[in-house]
Amino acid sequence: MRYLLSLTILFVSFIGLSQESEEGQRLNAMVINAQTDEPLESVHVVNLNQVFGTITNEKGEFSIAAAVNDTLYFSFLGFKSQKIRVTNDMFKFKDTEIALTELAYALEEVIVRPYQLTGYLEIDVKNLPINNAYQYSISGLGVSYEGGNKNPSAVTKVLGAILNPADLLRNLFGKKPAQMRKLRQMREDDDIRNLLASKFDRETLTEFLQLEKVDIQDILNNCNYSKSFISTANDLQILDAISSCYEEYKVLNRKK
Repeated sequence: MRYLLSLTILFVSFIGLSQESEEGQRLNAMVINAQTDEPLESVHVVNLNQVFGTITNEKGEFSIAAAVNDTLYFSFLGFKSQKIRVTNDMFKFKDTEIALTELAYALEEVIVRPYQLTGYLEIDVKNLPINNAYQYSISGLGVSYEGGNKNPSAVTKVLGAILNPADLLRNLFGKKPAQMRKLRQMREDDDIRNLLASKFDRETLTEFLQLEKVDIQDILNNCNYSKSFISTANDLQILDAISSCYEEYKVLNRKK
């Protein structure tokens, strides 16, 4: 009987340890100002892997469920957003500090060089810098895509749009199944919703969904959202719009 009881306790402990390893532990740390070392209150902290969110208290402290190798995303108005990979040392040492840099310090030095104009049109035109970011557009689509070295997928996007708007959605949604599954989790987490409701830069959305801002715009364009909505909506409204569009896409995809 004692042997059976010990075996049961061992089995229950094993299940508890397995669940903890899968779901992660509670990570406790502090967020500070990199310039002043002062704690930062109300910094939004989200776990991009497990789709949890929290905010720091008046002492800059936070606690969030996390596992080793999870990525935490820190966002605060007036400071440069930052991603941190969770390590074993963060759990071992309780005094982990995350430093955020103010945007005024994060900006790189910019040197303004005025054009040296001679007054002769033929000479001045040759001295002007050339923009190599070509734009590809197709009459009737109403959308153009910028090409060049920074966006080599421009032609592919245009060709995808020629076939069918649904093909473009399938191309975007179909290649990001894991990220798209996060949509519902994001909508159910109050901390994440509060964060997105106060943001308009799409940065947190691009980190969660692993999409470019142009992809988000393409999705909404092809789901018949107006340009006015796309340009003025906050990130929470954009999240709800993408989620609604994705649900419609799944329904249509099942019928085929």
